[in-house]
Amino acid sequence: MALKRIGDVLIEADIITKKQLEDALKKQEQNERLGETIVRLQYASEMQILKALEDSTGVQRVSLMNFTIDEQVLKLVDESFCRRHTMIPLRIDNNKLMFATSDPLDFSVTEELRLMTGYRPKMFSAPKNEINTQIEKYYGFTRTLEALGVKQNVSIDEVTEEEDDFSDTPMVSLVNQILTSAVFQRASDIHIDPLDDKVVVRYRVDGVLDIVKEFPIRILNQMVSRIKVMSGMDITETRIPQDGRIQTAIQQKNIDLRISTLPTVRGEKVVMRILDISGGANKLDSIGLTKKEEKLVRDMIAKPNGIVLVSGPTGSGKTTTLYACLEELNKPNVNIVTVENPVELKMEGVNQVQVEPDVNLTFANALRSILRQDPNIIMVGEIRDVETAEIAIRASLTGHLVLSTIHTNDAIKTVTRLLDMDIEPFLIASSLTGVVSQRLVRKLCTECSFDDEPTPTEVVMFKKQGIDLDHVKRAKGCPSCNYKGYAGRVGIFEVLPISDQMRKLIAENATFDELENEAKRSGMQSILSSGLKKIQEGVTTLEEVMKVAEE
Repeated sequence: MALKRIGDVLIEADIITKKQLEDALKKQEQNERLGETIVRLQYASEMQILKALEDSTGVQRVSLMNFTIDEQVLKLVDESFCRRHTMIPLRIDNNKLMFATSDPLDFSVTEELRLMTGYRPKMFSAPKNEINTQIEKYYGFTRTLEALGVKQNVSIDEVTEEEDDFSDTPMVSLVNQILTSAVFQRASDIHIDPLDDKVVVRYRVDGVLDIVKEFPIRILNQMVSRIKVMSGMDITETRIPQDGRIQTAIQQKNIDLRISTLPTVRGEKVVMRILDISGGANKLDSIGLTKKEEKLVRDMIAKPNGIVLVSGPTGSGKTTTLYACLEELNKPNVNIVTVENPVELKMEGVNQVQVEPDVNLTFANALRSILRQDPNIIMVGEIRDVETAEIAIRASLTGHLVLSTIHTNDAIKTVTRLLDMDIEPFLIASSLTGVVSQRLVRKLCTECSFDDEPTPTEVVMFKKQGIDLDHVKRAKGCPSCNYKGYAGRVGIFEVLPISDQMRKLIAENATFDELENEAKRSGMQSILSSGLKKIQEGVTTLEEVMKVAEE
């Protein structure tokens, strides 16, 4: 049976009309594929075309946005071949060479790959810009390393000292490629770790650290020096930790990088925190709250005064929740002022102040000044000390709504933490409106997760929480999720509104157990219960929930 042409496929799928096809054929430029012409003329998007071709040919689409390619497979296929056919090899699996192409109807590339590599090719489709970005990212690394005198086909031990004399320009490219690659893979942090014989580069994606690159140890000093120059650090000082900052644009995103160096016995370790300051704030209904939890949070922040605290360890999404609350409250008739370290997201209509310890602009000092600016709503990035806590609480008692974060493990411990700071119980009782404790868990990949029978342990755990469980979803792994089984993260929450009875107990300096019993009596759902509901809904797995929740 003859294979359908792309124009016929798109007409059958009602994506373009016959007249549009005829027009595209007339306006098709030399060496331009018909699909590219249709996209250029805006008759259809590239994703619409790939979806139609997937339905017609059975060639599965793959997202390369967070895909880590097996670099061994790149040695089998020449860069010029990849660029000529707009394709890139992904990995070898059971003697199959998996590759992505922007043209699923170009079956000649499959035969050429079979002859070139000796493997059986398996085709996936992906947008052209994603493939070109991956070609630049992976083959670009190879070119840069060769320019640095690091041959890809020799061991680290074979690199001679004479090769150390290389120019700065390739190192500039190498650092830029590390940053671009990290942003492309949605990494939150970059770790550059010196070992005895090599430098390991790791990205933290969805909360998990993975090794993405290894370089000879001899390029460490120059790499660290380049990063120090970019972030305004002292390149001559290698004995003490340093902090710096880089603001740049990567992949058309405004990126704020927080840099930290730490001297180790093997050399300086570098960690870069990536903040995408170009994106908008999340909405309250998109961070993972259930309908009931969302209503409780909305009720808390709808009050004209009081203090609302978001608690959890570092990296649990507290600031994202605060920004979602500010997005909800951000109206022209209110004056919102924030004090943050750092400002992670610039919000239109919100006055944001960044802490600067060098000039004594601390949370406490900034907060005092903010109170003279006639604010309605104040957001304090973090309550770190007694002084900040006392000013925030007194601000909430004088007619301001105060939002802030605090490092505690659960909602009740937030109350006891404030008591441990020697803040008067009656002040906490009269000012605290509510506490939101949260964690982040990885979401199952929607492309490859599958239904399975629950284990006896899962059944028992769910029964304890009063939930009947007949099936669960498991992680598998596919090209779309880089064979991790997970893609993205979602919050699980513990929301504690402060009731009149809870205020009475706090004012009486009640014990932790008394406060916890009252919270349970009033219907507070624990972090574990919230996580189990996400498992029941097929959003995540028990393994993910148990990493962050105590039973």
